[in-house]
Amino acid sequence: MSMSLQTVQAILGEPEVVEDARTVESSPAWLRLKSAATELQALQVKDGSVPDPADHPAARAQVDVIVASIAELAPLFPHDAAYLAALPGDFARWADDGFGEPDFLDSLLEFQPQRHRVDGIRHLVVFPMYTQNGSADRHVEAVLVETIWPEFIAELEAGDYGNTAFVSLRLIDFTPGYDSNSAVLFPETVAVREVPRFTWGAIFQDREAARYRRVVTAAAGITKLDLPADAAALLADQDLAEKTFVLWDLIHDRTHMRGDLPFDPFMIKQRMPFFLYSLEELRCDLTAFRESVTVERALTARSAAGDELTDVEGQTRRHGKFVQYAVIFDRIFRFAITGSRVRNYDGLGGQLLFAWLHRKHVLQWRDVELSVDWDEVADAVVELGEAIDQLYWESIDRPKTVHWLAAYDLIASVVPPHPASAWAEGLPREVLAGPPRGYTDLVLDDEFPLSMFFEALEKKMKSVIESTTGIRATDD
Repeated sequence: MSMSLQTVQAILGEPEVVEDARTVESSPAWLRLKSAATELQALQVKDGSVPDPADHPAARAQVDVIVASIAELAPLFPHDAAYLAALPGDFARWADDGFGEPDFLDSLLEFQPQRHRVDGIRHLVVFPMYTQNGSADRHVEAVLVETIWPEFIAELEAGDYGNTAFVSLRLIDFTPGYDSNSAVLFPETVAVREVPRFTWGAIFQDREAARYRRVVTAAAGITKLDLPADAAALLADQDLAEKTFVLWDLIHDRTHMRGDLPFDPFMIKQRMPFFLYSLEELRCDLTAFRESVTVERALTARSAAGDELTDVEGQTRRHGKFVQYAVIFDRIFRFAITGSRVRNYDGLGGQLLFAWLHRKHVLQWRDVELSVDWDEVADAVVELGEAIDQLYWESIDRPKTVHWLAAYDLIASVVPPHPASAWAEGLPREVLAGPPRGYTDLVLDDEFPLSMFFEALEKKMKSVIESTTGIRATDD
């Protein structure tokens, strides 16, 4: 959705608002808000409350600073007027009720960034929340963000790839919860009294792009991978990488509820083997890959036939190719060796993609050099996506546990399981005849260990991956 005409006119009519918003991260009001939120975090416990009455005067003082700073900054964000007007009420109720578990439902309902997808527009975001892949504590966090919404993305979203809930953002400044690996802003992380209907989800493509560029540049050097000129150009240009990740995530995000699904691919509120999440996340990435191949090849064919592409179509074709590089290299170089080996479903997805491409002979590790058959790799990646799609299509006719076993067989046919795996040996009859939790209980934390290739690569890449914690676009 685009901004309302009134909002656009209001901003265009006040250029000083635009200019001030562009430098708000250095304003005294923002710096006071950021400092107060950080100090308040030190008084909060995991659920967001401030349990010690002795800390309440200090907590109230920090809340007063936060509220005053929001009021001072609010005129710079006219598109978020209702949200910024509701925030003081949520803070006041929390303080007046004795700093129990915070409840910011009223202000959360007013924050609707998906209605203002205009390239460069900024938001001030303040909520008690945890940060996915960052902090599990529901503390007050403050974030300054900027929307990334290039014209070619707007046209794709308005056409075949509609996703009205998707918001793409750039991190400008943030409190400690985002000085981490977190690259998302999700409403479900906010402390509220009841769960509302979620209407948006935001991803920080600048962080994803910066991580990709640093990690893949290092990994390509270590593995002596000879990159095509356009793949090298993607690594060299943050702007190109950000827009590439916007396209990837636009399609990935909408795929979770599209296609032939086992009713609900995430099995909401159900405990299940972690490798099911591996396949679901990989399915969405490979759908983004396949659609990018389709778009890029269609536009290339038109150009070859003599049609002159518009500037927007040229951007679309270029970034369609970039998405293909991004999916392959982010998955095999970063996902596979990032995080612990405890039920690391993204890590397993990276291992699966690498092993699949190796077995298809489009990726080779020979003479201590990595090489890729660039003419054949796209079709091989699409083939893996089709194998997962076929698994999903068949699942609707299967009991849950039969689907689980079939999913395991697909992965194990490519990535060898742990030698001690009960699943690989064959689950005992009493487990097979019992409830699903028996199946899940017998999945090892590291059911599919790293290969020798990845064990060696992980040791060489460990410091590089650690260096991406808290990364932003300016950290070149």
